[in-house]
Parts: sequence; C-alpha cells; structure tokens
Amino acid sequence: MQSSRFAFVLVALAASAGLSTAVSAQDYPQRPIRLIVGFPPGGTTDIVGRIMAVKLSERLNQQVVVDNRPGASGLIGGSIVMKAQPDGYTMFITGASAAITVSLYAKPPYDITKDLMPVGYAASTPYVLVVHPSIHAKSLQELVSYAKANAGKLQYGASSPGTTQHLTGESLKRHFGFQMLYVPHKGTGPMIPDVLSGRLQIAIDNVLALSPHIKSGAMRALVVTTAKRTSMLPDVPTIAESGMPGFDASGWFGFFLPLKTSPAIRDKLAQTIITVMQDSETRQQMLKIGADPVYGGPEDLRDLLNNNVVTWRKVIAEAGLKVE
Repeated sequence: MQSSRFAFVLVALAASAGLSTAVSAQDYPQRPIRLIVGFPPGGTTDIVGRIMAVKLSERLNQQVVVDNRPGASGLIGGSIVMKAQPDGYTMFITGASAAITVSLYAKPPYDITKDLMPVGYAASTPYVLVVHPSIHAKSLQELVSYAKANAGKLQYGASSPGTTQHLTGESLKRHFGFQMLYVPHKGTGPMIPDVLSGRLQIAIDNVLALSPHIKSGAMRALVVTTAKRTSMLPDVPTIAESGMPGFDASGWFGFFLPLKTSPAIRDKLAQTIITVMQDSETRQQMLKIGADPVYGGPEDLRDLLNNNVVTWRKVIAEAGLKVE
C-alpha cells in the first residue's frame, strides 16, 4: 500500500511538472527578451535581427531588445547565450559563418551544433562574384581562363577570414584549379573602394551591397553563389550553372537559445518566427535589403547547419585554413 501511494505521488508530481511547463510556455513571455546579435550594427545580420525584433515584439506582446555583441565571427555573442539562463529570455541570431567557425577555429569556445538549441531561420542572402571592368571576362569560365593565363596577378576581396564569401573564393580556386590571392577586409564598406579603383580585380559579397555598382557598370557580375538565380540579378547565372554542379553558398540567419531551454518555449518562438516571415510586410522588408524571405523551424535549421558544417569543413581542411 505504501509503495503504491508513493508511485501515485510520483505520477502526480510528473503530471504537475508537465502542466507547469505547458502553462509557462502558454504565458511566455512575461518580460522583454534580449536578442544577442553576434555582429556589429549596420551589417546584414544586424539589420535582419532588428526587422525580426520589431515583428516578434508585436506578435509576442513583449519587447525584443537587440544587443550587439560582435567579435570572432559571432562566437562572442554565442558564448554569452550559451552561458545564459535557459528561460527563453536570451536568444541569439547569427549568420551562416556559424557553420564555418566550428571548424575554422582551433579552439572555439563552443560547438554550435551541440551547445545551443536551434529555433529556426529567417531569410537568406545571395552573394555575387564581380570583376573590375579591366578584367575582360564575361563569365566564370572566361575568368578561370584569364586567371590561368595570368598566374599570380589576381586578387579577390571578401569580408573577414572564414566568412561564406571567403570560402566561396577558396572553393572556386580548388575546383577550377586557378590562383587568386585573398585580401581580407573589415566589411563590405572598406572593400568597395578597392574594387572600384581596380586595386582589387575581383570581389565576392552581398548582392544588395554590390548591385548599384553592377548597374552603373563599375563592376561586372559573373555569377551568384546560390543554387537558384536571384530576383535582384535574374540574368546572372549561378556557380552551379557555370561548371560547378551542386554548389550552393548563401548567407542565412538562424535563431538559437541556450541548450536546456524548454522545448515548449522553443516551439512557441519557432512558430512566431514562421508567422512573422509569412507576413507580406516582413517579406517586403527582407527583399529591400537583398534577403530572400525563406524560413524554417528547429529541425530545418539543424539540418541546414549540419549540412553547411560538412561542406565548409572539407573546404577548410583542403585549403589548410585555421585560426588559432
């Protein structure tokens, strides 16, 4: 009799705990949510984060406050979230570089595939490879031929080492067997004058940032990096169409929570992100900044992240890249 009474108490406690979790998720959030952005203000991740913060605030009836914590390609911001209370009030937005830093850094402070909880992703951005008009190449294949005939003369610019743009350049070099020297920059802004002046012959960066210079004729677009052509440059072929089948490299923006956050809270946030991304005004805002309004839930983000990790780990190993 004593043991059955004890068993009944255990069952009651378990049911009570489950009800408590359900109620807390239903009532969540009850105070502002801090959204950690792993990059500086003004960048694409920050802009996407701020658009989403406003829209999430409207849907959740609580303010979502953006907190920029840049450094080490998002690793500093992610470290803060990893150590935060798993109560749903600290969330992280980071870019596709999250799938690169896990392999690029010799001793990363955490492994995003294991130490943070995926919530979902909102939007992706295509990158474009451009050349200065002094390079008489009008296709990727012509650029490869030019590079092989002018070994050691070409330089290409991209953002910080370890970004999708940088590794796209390294992938092209290895696949097509040509050389061009990578010149790192602290962002798109400082790089553009170097391309416009011809000091850099090639650049790989965000379509939105480079499209005004493409339209003016100051730069010539050869290929975009995504699997499909972008509506911003519909006449520019993809890398996959240009001799590298299956290649797909895009910037994406993923949301993460501390690992032990309640799945019920994660699911509420995930559904809210999806609802926000289905809103026509949000979609228009994303298109204006050169982002495609795509979205996915926790498992979609996990699959995207893991697939990217496998792809870029191979590129990093073959290129011998490592940050101590």
